[in-house]
This record gives sequence, structure tokens and C-alpha cells, in this order.
Amino acid sequence: MDRKRKLLLIGWDAADWKVINPLMDNGMMPALESLVNDGVVGNLATLDPPLSPMMWTSISTGKHADQHGILGFTEPSPEGRGVRPVMVTSRKVKAVWNILMQCGFKTNVIGWWPSHPAEPINGIAVSNFFQKATTEYGKPWPMAPGTVYPPSLADTLKEFRVHPGELTAAHILPFVPNAARIDQDKDRRLVSLSKIISEISSIQAVGTWVLENSEWNFTAIYFDGIDHFCHGFMRFHPPQMKGVPDEIFELYKGVVQGGYIYHDMMLGRLLDLVDEETTVMLVSDHGFHSDHLRPRGIPDEPAGPAWEHRPYGIFVLKGPGIKKDERVYGANLLDVAPTILTLFDLPIGRDMPGKPLLQAFEETLEISYVDSWEEIEGECGMHPKDIQRDPIAEQAAMQQLIELGYIEKPDENVSKNIERTVEESQFYLARVYINKNEHSKAEPLLADLYAKHPEQVRFSFNYAKCLESVGKLDEAYEVVSKIIQAEKKPYPQLFLLQGTLEYAKKNYEKALEFLKKAQKADSELPQLHRQLGFVYLQMRRPKDAEAAFYKALDNDPEDPQTHYGLALVMARLRKHEESAEYSLNAIGLLYHFPLAHLRLGIALARLGRYEPSIEAFEVSLRMAPGLVEAHKFLRYIYAYKLRDADRAGRHEEAIKSLTANAGGQA
Repeated sequence: MDRKRKLLLIGWDAADWKVINPLMDNGMMPALESLVNDGVVGNLATLDPPLSPMMWTSISTGKHADQHGILGFTEPSPEGRGVRPVMVTSRKVKAVWNILMQCGFKTNVIGWWPSHPAEPINGIAVSNFFQKATTEYGKPWPMAPGTVYPPSLADTLKEFRVHPGELTAAHILPFVPNAARIDQDKDRRLVSLSKIISEISSIQAVGTWVLENSEWNFTAIYFDGIDHFCHGFMRFHPPQMKGVPDEIFELYKGVVQGGYIYHDMMLGRLLDLVDEETTVMLVSDHGFHSDHLRPRGIPDEPAGPAWEHRPYGIFVLKGPGIKKDERVYGANLLDVAPTILTLFDLPIGRDMPGKPLLQAFEETLEISYVDSWEEIEGECGMHPKDIQRDPIAEQAAMQQLIELGYIEKPDENVSKNIERTVEESQFYLARVYINKNEHSKAEPLLADLYAKHPEQVRFSFNYAKCLESVGKLDEAYEVVSKIIQAEKKPYPQLFLLQGTLEYAKKNYEKALEFLKKAQKADSELPQLHRQLGFVYLQMRRPKDAEAAFYKALDNDPEDPQTHYGLALVMARLRKHEESAEYSLNAIGLLYHFPLAHLRLGIALARLGRYEPSIEAFEVSLRMAPGLVEAHKFLRYIYAYKLRDADRAGRHEEAIKSLTANAGGQA
């Protein structure tokens, strides 16, 4: 165990390569470019729902939300008096900094979401309440108890806070050069911009102080600014969206770009404060649509702004023993914590679903495991369960979530507020289960929400999709029919869902009919052309399927399901090299995709590349042990190509067992 190891983890909420790459190409993000050139980069697939408190807790713990306990932006207060912002005390498991502390490493955590009240770690913790201005400029600005640990540093660190009222024209004009034209009595966007700039500047100021004035092995610093810049101003980002007035576009078209450049400037300063022996990891929890995929409207529902999120964040890693100027593939949020533990030569918990990103390392590493870090005793800096809360600070954080549009303003009926919050958490938990392919766990949660609120389309729509996934197609169709009756004028997503249901029932002509209706209503509907491709495949129309999948790829070139669909098309056309290539594309975008690994194995086997095909089949079986087709191919390869009767026999037994349990035939 290397006690001299140092790792700086930087979080940029919502950072996206689609915006970053053109800026780097034009020399406008030199600090990040230096990391990219000297390290490894890749996409970081997000989880669903892509809500920041849940995602950043998954990043820090390596666990899904049903494991770590953070289920949205708000939660009922323990006293039952209302609703509060989600607190770190609701996190049920250790974060990486708790594990590292337990192993004797010195840790700092700055601004992580959620992290209030600050945990009593063996370094410095500054909570996500630190940067929030709760009073008008010029009036006393007290800092909530629990914002800083150790408390003895509170008076020192509070001086690093930047109030929005402190900002001058010099701070605003780089983002909005023509700010003087704005009537601020009617257009309050500059107020929002000032708040974003001041808050990330506060995090940067305290973060640099901590790096300079403490001994540490691990420091995590989180910035929410890019997410806020994008939610507030992405609709004005070039290219100009339909419906955005020319004058407004000209005023605000540079804000998102300015936000990225400012983050790069801050990154440059952070990099100046660490040496070449320090490993630097930069990640984002999700991306943000910046092109034709920007939604034309935001649903009027809690967490509606998350519709603007893109399913891929960024991953950058640079340091000793890390490859240079290379890419990593198939990474997701759950891989960050195992990779950090690997960097510190620590075992990975078997209850962590992710994997260490070993492809980033120059040397082959031996990985060790423990059953769970939750079972290993020792002081780790987590809070006792009965910690006190600060209602004034909670209210300030609640207000910000309301202003951002993530939550509704609570009404006077406290019990109703609590009930709504519980239902939102229930809905998010159901989506977590769906994301994990545990639809049977999601079904009762969604059934309850649907029974209580059949008028809420998001509940009924997701319930119908869940019923489809568990094979209850008639029930799903009944729910869809009720949605159509209630809505009177079906919208394109409903036609798409009806087509998907008919596809699941193997009524391919009927499925095509509904999908054509959806196409007529909205030809750019996400997932439409992909679903058309799968229908055409079943109808034995591979050329039509190919055209549909290419259309889907034009719309979203980073959709793993579309690449998988093209792998199937190429296999049907006996183009096995191309089938393997598209399978690899799908895996590179989403590593935990057992059917893509299966398809890769089949393509490689058809090409006579038996050893790599065996590896692909075995990966698919580790992810989905019930894939009979993988066992069949492995039986054939071992029996007839490698002449290994013992291994062929093992797969024969697996096939018999699986088909017997399924009540079918091999």
C-alpha cells in the first residue's frame, strides 16, 4: 500500500465532450487538453434517473441508489415537520473517502453533492451548503453549522465565499458582452448568471486553500456550474434553436462556452497546485444535449430539467502508471470508485457492481476483493445516525432547487408535501430498478403510483413500459389505452410505445403501423428509427432495417442499442467483420450489455477467431448467466474446434440445466 499516493478527483456536473472537443480544438481549454494529451479519456455512461445527488453518490460509493439510499433532491425531515434537501446522513454506505480514511489515508472533500452536514473525516470537509448565499449582499451572511469540518476552520474558510452581489461588470461581460443592453427589471438571467459564477468561484477559492494548506492523499472537489450554465442558457447555445428570438440568442449565445472556459481556467489553477506524481481524475455524472437533440420543451413535472441530460459524461485520468493519449471504452459511473480503490492498492467490495478501469493502466494489475467495505470495522468519518439538522440552512438549499426547476414549491399542507416527496423517491427508486434490469422490483412501486395517480402520464407511461418488460403485455396495453383515452389526442411517444408492445407480442405488421404513425407525427422522435430497425429485422427486411438503424445513428451516433441493431443486420447479411465492429461499438458505449458481448462472440466465431470469441461469450455469461445461446456456441467450439471434451461437457450440462428450468428444449 503506497502511503505517498495522491489523487485529486474533480467533478464537473454535466460536462460533455460534444461541447468540450470543439473548444479544445480551438485552443480554448488548454488545461483540460493537457490532461487529455498526457492521460486517458472516455465516455462515462450515466445511470437512470440522471439526477445529480443520486449520480454523485453513486460515483463516490460505487453503488446504485437502492444501495446507497440517496433517492432524489429532497426527503422528509426526520421530525416529520416537512421536507428538506437530501442530506449526506441519508447515505447508507461508505464513500471512497471513508474507505481511504479507514485505511489510514488523509482525505479532503469539497462541495460534494450531497455532503451536508460535513463528515468528520481525518482531513477537511466543506459541505455543499458552503457556497449558497442566504442573505442579501451587505447584510450578515452566517454560515450554517455543519458546513465545515473541523469546525475550528469555519471562521477561516467562510472568508473564501463569494457573494453574487460582489460581482461587477468585469465578471459578467466575458459571458454576456452586451449585458448593458439587458433590461434587468424584465430579464433576470443576469441574476442567475451571477449566482452560478459566485458559487463555483467560492468552491474554487476554498478548494485551492485546502490543497495549499493541508496534508492529503485524496481530495475531491465538486463543481455544479456547468450543469447550471446549461440548464439556464443551453437553449441559446449555437446552433440557434427554432423559436429563440434573434436578439435573445445574440445576447446569451456565449454563456455556455464561457462557462466551460471558466472551468478550464479554474482547472489550470488546481493543476498548478499538484505535482507530476499526483494522479488527477476528472469526471462528470452525465452530459447535456447541445445539438439537435436538445428537447423542444421541458415537461412540467418534478425533475423535468433532467430531460436535457445526455447519457454520457466525461472521464479523464492522468498520472503515474497511467497510459498517455489513449481512450478507455465501456466506462460507467459505477467504475469510478473501484478504479480509485485500485489506484490506492485497496481491494474492491464485491457489492460494488462496477469494475476498475484496468485498460487505463500501463501495467497489468492484480485485483483483490473483500465481500463488502460495510462489514470492515474502523473509524471512517461517517456521521452517527442521530445527528442534528439545521432547518434554516435546509430551507436555503430548498429554495435553490425550486429556482432551478427541479422541485415544486411546497404548499401549506405539510403532510401533502411529505407524501409528494415520498412518491417522487418511490418513482426514482423504480427507475433505478429498471436501469438495473430488475423490472419485477419496479413493477409494484409503479403499480402503486399508477393506482394513486392514473392522471400522471409519467407514472402510467413508465408502468406500461415496465409491464411490457416483465411480459405482461395485455396489462401494458390496457394502461396505454387508458392514457390515450385520457389524453384524447395521442402524442408520438404513445404511438411508439404501442408499436413496441405489438413488437413484443410479435405482431410485426401492427407494430409497423403504429411506428409509421409515430414517424408521421415526429420523424425525429428518439428511439423511433431504432425500433423500426428491430421490427424490419423480424420481418426479414434487413435492408430496410439497415436504413432505419443508419437513420437512428444519424440522429444519435452514441446509442449502443442502435450499434447492436446494426450488428444484427450485418450478421443477417453475412458481413461478420462489420457485425463484430458494431458489437464492439455497442460495448464501448455501454460495457454492461450482455447481448452485445454475445453478438461479438458469434461474429468472431463465424470468422474463425475462436479464442477471442470464447472470451466474449464468457463475458456475456458473467453478466447474464442464463444466455443459453452462449453456452451452445461454447459447446460447439470446445467440442469441434478445440477438441476439449471436458469443457464442451460443462456447457452441455449448463444447457440442459437452463432449458430444464425454463421448461424448454435445447
